[in-house]
Amino acid sequence: MSPCDRGSNAMTRRHANMAIEEAALSVVRRLRDASYEALFAGGCVRDMLLGIEPTDIDVATNAVPERVVELFRKTRQVGMQFGVVLVKSGPHWIEVATFRSDINYADGRRPERVEFTSAKEDAQRRDFTINGLFYDPVAQQVIDYVDGQQDLQAGVIRAIGEPAHRFAEDHLRMLRAVRFATRFGFAIEPTTAVAIREHANQLPRISAERIREELEKMFVRASRAESLKQIADLNLLPYLWPGTTWEPASFDRSIRAMATLKADADFVLSLAAMLHSTMPHPHAFKEARRVGHCLRCSNDEISDLTWLVRHIDSIEHVETLRLPEFKRLLAHERFDNLLELHRVACVADARPLTANVAAQQRREAIPPEQVAPPPWVTGEDLIAMGLTPGPMFGKVLNQLYDEQLNNQLTSRDSALERVRAIIATRP
Repeated sequence: MSPCDRGSNAMTRRHANMAIEEAALSVVRRLRDASYEALFAGGCVRDMLLGIEPTDIDVATNAVPERVVELFRKTRQVGMQFGVVLVKSGPHWIEVATFRSDINYADGRRPERVEFTSAKEDAQRRDFTINGLFYDPVAQQVIDYVDGQQDLQAGVIRAIGEPAHRFAEDHLRMLRAVRFATRFGFAIEPTTAVAIREHANQLPRISAERIREELEKMFVRASRAESLKQIADLNLLPYLWPGTTWEPASFDRSIRAMATLKADADFVLSLAAMLHSTMPHPHAFKEARRVGHCLRCSNDEISDLTWLVRHIDSIEHVETLRLPEFKRLLAHERFDNLLELHRVACVADARPLTANVAAQQRREAIPPEQVAPPPWVTGEDLIAMGLTPGPMFGKVLNQLYDEQLNNQLTSRDSALERVRAIIATRP
């Protein structure tokens, strides 16, 4: 059975994945018609052999990038110096890369230059054997120069060639080893694991953006706790971002929290679960913000992360929260995440879920239209009533909306009357 056969009738395949396979095959045929070698390469071959529908397909060829540009009508020259061209085929952009060897990784990230070579030599420069496979979609034949099929069958993540060389070339491969191992439930081959431990302190040479991207790919999966365990076991944990210490007890709580998270938790919620028990109170949100900045998270991600960490104690004391405070929490788009974070924190610390249940019950008792209603009074109303914009504006508006959320004001008329009363008592 070829790797392109998923074990089911072709008519049942999802159209989008059929389309990308056909698009990549079209690119291969065009290169073959021009007398060049062309193969599917890398992760798509691995996934096909594992019965996983590939989300993208890369093509490797002995055609130099300039020739690839000549052969196809629509291209993007995204990495010509590394032999990489994007080719438009149907609705898809297919990455076409010239077989190459990488020369001198001086910065632990990318080669200083490349030499165009053969498929066999191209396989040798890749990271792990399971990612060093080629597939001929015309002959329906796997081409394996690195024993990748054997390691796929054995469930092993093994560096190609000398592991120390592979990790010295690109330090991010150390985190990629963890990601592939936990994604597929594979074991990292012992000499590969030893090399990771020996090179772990080189990880900070990698940009924070690349580290965050690898963590995100791991932490959005149900295997996130296992990923964190392996990161720690391979001595990578202290080098994810600077300035954080991990006490054994707090690390164990983080593992328990992440293991308890719902499977589809996103990166922000997973990161909050990882961090919440390691942070000193009462200013844990400041540390969360620092970590978010260290990992070059987006402003929205940092805002959500700090909001979750800051307000987890609000759920613990939900029964004493004033109604306006609870409604403001409830109105936040991450409120369900906050409940989930509190739940896993309780499980991690072996605490009862009493407060979590109380928060859910209190939410159910509030009609949705009362959670974040439009304010009865706006700044324009205050101006119309003779107030000059200034510090008093915000105070009056906040007080009015607080009373509206507290069901003290039930109409616009009552709110305007309240404004007049407030104005009468203030300078």
